[in-house]
Amino acid sequence: MKKIKIGSVGLGRLGYEHACNIANLVPGAELTSLCDVDAVRVKEVAAELNVPYTYTDVTEMVKNPELDAIVIVSPSMYHADHIKLALDAGKHVFCDKPLDTTIEKCKQAERAVEAHPDKVFMLGFMRRFDDSYAEAKHRIENGEIGKVVLVRSYTQDPRTTIEGTLKFAPHSGGQFLDMCVHDIDLIRWFTGSDIKKVWGLGGVFEFDLYRELNDADNAAAAVQCENGAMGFMFTNRTHGAGCNVETEITGTHGTLRIANVGRKNLLQIVDGNGAREEYYPDFLSRWHQAYVNEIKEFVDCINQGRKPGVTVYDGTKVSQAAYRCKESFETGNLLEVAD
Repeated sequence: MKKIKIGSVGLGRLGYEHACNIANLVPGAELTSLCDVDAVRVKEVAAELNVPYTYTDVTEMVKNPELDAIVIVSPSMYHADHIKLALDAGKHVFCDKPLDTTIEKCKQAERAVEAHPDKVFMLGFMRRFDDSYAEAKHRIENGEIGKVVLVRSYTQDPRTTIEGTLKFAPHSGGQFLDMCVHDIDLIRWFTGSDIKKVWGLGGVFEFDLYRELNDADNAAAAVQCENGAMGFMFTNRTHGAGCNVETEITGTHGTLRIANVGRKNLLQIVDGNGAREEYYPDFLSRWHQAYVNEIKEFVDCINQGRKPGVTVYDGTKVSQAAYRCKESFETGNLLEVAD
């Protein structure tokens, strides 16, 4: 296998996670360049991970002839622009979710990918690469639970990280776009169908900033797919025990349940407070292996000359549904999801 030389853009929490994974845990990958607007931060991480090239401007980094691929973990509002820059420079591209923060920008990303059919583009819906979720998909495809009737998904982040969450909230695109994209993607993936109707619900129960943003700190949505299958999702960022993600897929012949995976291990603690299990402290620890697996898949696709299962069009479809959920939440109406 050819060693794929990768430049990574963005060194926030997830950007740093990806940089470390590429440098240390992805066979066939070499972290060759880092880019972040914070010049001090990029130099510090480059020294830590032994990365030879550093930049504060993506436009300059993509010109580096040594790079084969770009991993984009920049703020969501820049994703489509960075995708186009990297593809136009002849690089393969992996981009974290969401595809971008508007449908117009998502369509821009589609056009950029279509203009470079010889390049690999992959979007970071990492739950597909978690072992439990991948096995659930395999069992569904084998017909083990019959036709999928309902997908129920809970996504809860720990309240211990709420300070950073509130700082990010004005730029996130809202709960439905920032958090529910994973749940929407799973509903489409497990049902094999696009979403047709949405009804968004929610409210502000604790953090007034979300009211100012016309958003919710606790949100939910009921959806119906084009094939008739149903979905329900709930999300918040104030879970008291840590990172908690649960998914249940009900079919005509059986049910698959990915629950209690919030536990960081099988240890049960029994003391004066009773019996308890400790949760993963944050989303990075819960999905660590999935983040590694998705970059492995990206590198394998480049080396094997094939395209990944997660496409740019998945990103647009999910964003369309997410924005309709937000609009439904704002208006109180059941809405169709149009192309």
